[in-house]
Amino acid sequence: MIQDFWLNAIFSLVPTILIGLIFWFVMRSIMRADRTERDTLKKYEAEERERRGLPPKE
Repeated sequence: MIQDFWLNAIFSLVPTILIGLIFWFVMRSIMRADRTERDTLKKYEAEERERRGLPPKE
């Protein structure tokens, strides 16, 4: 009987942990993509300002 308890406890926690890990991975990927996009946009904007002869943005 005690073995059934631990087996049920494990089967109850594993899906929750897996969903949590998937959620964490997706959110991490979204945050990294956003950071990369912002850096790329900032670089592009600096190049355009330089090309047009404008002072660098502070």
